[in-house]
Amino acid sequence: MDSCSLEIANWRNHQETLKYQFDAFYGERSSQQDIYAGSVQPILRHLLEGQNASVLAYGPTGAGKTHTMLGSPEQPGVIPRALMDLLQLTREESAEGRPWALSVTMSYLEIYQEKVLDLLEPSSGDLVIREDCRGNILIPGLTQKPITSFADFERHFLPASRNRTVGATRLNQRSSRSHAVLLVKVDQRERLAPFRQREGKLYLIDLAGSEDNRRTGNKGLRLKESGAINTSLFVLGKVVDALNQGLPRVPYRDSKLTRLLQDSLGGSAHSILIANIAPERRFYLDTVSALNFAARSKEVINRPFTNESLQLHVLAPIKLSKKELLGPSEAKRARGPEEEETGSPEPPAAPSSASQKLSPLQKLNSMDPAMVERLLSLDRLLGSQGSQGTPLLSTPRRERMVLMKTVEAKDLEIERLKMKQKELEAKVLAQEAADPKEKENYSPTMLRPLARRTVTVAKPLKKAVVMPLQLIQEQAAYPNAEIHILKKKGRKRKLESLDASEPEEKGEDCWELQISPELLAHGRQKILDLLNEGSARDLRSLQRIGQKKAQLIVGWRELHGPFSQVEDLERVEGISGKQMESFLKANILGLAAGQRCGPS
Repeated sequence: MDSCSLEIANWRNHQETLKYQFDAFYGERSSQQDIYAGSVQPILRHLLEGQNASVLAYGPTGAGKTHTMLGSPEQPGVIPRALMDLLQLTREESAEGRPWALSVTMSYLEIYQEKVLDLLEPSSGDLVIREDCRGNILIPGLTQKPITSFADFERHFLPASRNRTVGATRLNQRSSRSHAVLLVKVDQRERLAPFRQREGKLYLIDLAGSEDNRRTGNKGLRLKESGAINTSLFVLGKVVDALNQGLPRVPYRDSKLTRLLQDSLGGSAHSILIANIAPERRFYLDTVSALNFAARSKEVINRPFTNESLQLHVLAPIKLSKKELLGPSEAKRARGPEEEETGSPEPPAAPSSASQKLSPLQKLNSMDPAMVERLLSLDRLLGSQGSQGTPLLSTPRRERMVLMKTVEAKDLEIERLKMKQKELEAKVLAQEAADPKEKENYSPTMLRPLARRTVTVAKPLKKAVVMPLQLIQEQAAYPNAEIHILKKKGRKRKLESLDASEPEEKGEDCWELQISPELLAHGRQKILDLLNEGSARDLRSLQRIGQKKAQLIVGWRELHGPFSQVEDLERVEGISGKQMESFLKANILGLAAGQRCGPS
């Protein structure tokens, strides 16, 4: 219809038409220069501002996408024209005297059957696509070639273009079987402070066309290639739809193509989509599909921003003398005694100019002389105000003001403390002059005696002894009989008193076993009789004797005869000395406590 709109018949209703509005529309009479100057050339300036840009050619197979991007020797396409203008811009911006130094590198790759292949270095194999911490898409191992002129670009690009995968179909003798991506990176470094660094990327993308295998006649490998191309373009359409609908998940990772174009679609790049259509009746459905995709892509919103960072500028090293490294107080202490006594007869000469002052600014020989003079003037001004001078130059204004206020507050605090110290010293001198006798008797090392503390000892608590019922009955039957039980015995502990010269003893309770020898011998004899005459069941009634040990005791008795004493249990295999000791303690204590020791 005009330069921004077109109209096409509606295949559902032939009495209606479909109208599309775009930023620009180029007919069959438009030249390559018209397309480049009208849509592509204006975005190149953004690269010098540290922003990204991308140009995509989209459309069905045979519609002229590769011709639009590459062109011919007589009619160059978008890629050669963009590189020629971009290199010219970088030469102008990086000329002598300009604040920025620019460098340009190029990389060329293709996505063939979901494989990322380096066209500049075909032997590198399938590459991976990564994302850094700042969200930038990158490809580790991708070859980068520095270029300074269009001749350098042709020397690398033309051989790499021959490495791209192409094939013949019914619709196109040289049909692109892969998506080709030319990546041009522009690095900028500022020559003066604050030495900023910028990076802009230009993506020039020639997409493979969607194919209808019924018309192309693809078979075998061509059919597999066509399936991979259509799948990636289908995912591309899903990404555009997800961005337009505001879905929480955008399927960038479903395809290598959309993963690589993540910055161009809904990212931070200035993107141009060139939709190539074929105005023939047999391509009607492909044309409608391409126009619908272009209309949906036009609604995608990108948010470009400047990729800028600060680089560390290495200054020339400064040689400091020993006095300057030590400082005035340390240098005075480091001097010898003779030099300290005699002193220097002549004062040191003052510096001839402020530029001789210790400052890293004096080493900036690569800077503009006018800029150096202004910085030195600022350095002298800060030095005259009593501040640190040069370290404050790299401090932000707000932090510098806070730092200066803090220093002033500390100085006032030091002066206040000095005045207070002088007042105290004067008061002490006045007291010494008024009472000279008290001064003689006064000794700062004399300490007053501490107040005597009285130590109160807690009263002993009443204690109860718990005895078995059998012992209580025996005690009631025989009141004069001696009962053997566990008793508490006092253990003395020395306590030092604060004012007493002799230590004070205090009893500490502990338990000990008091058993008469007659009862002990009776218990041992009863255990020995049970060992010689009892069965395995009788032996299990003893404490610490189980089924296994009882059988061992019976077997040893049948083999070696009766036991002569209780300690012969150690000779039984499987009973150690420690087990024997615990056996005696358990059974004799049980006997002493009134428990039955013998067959049940």
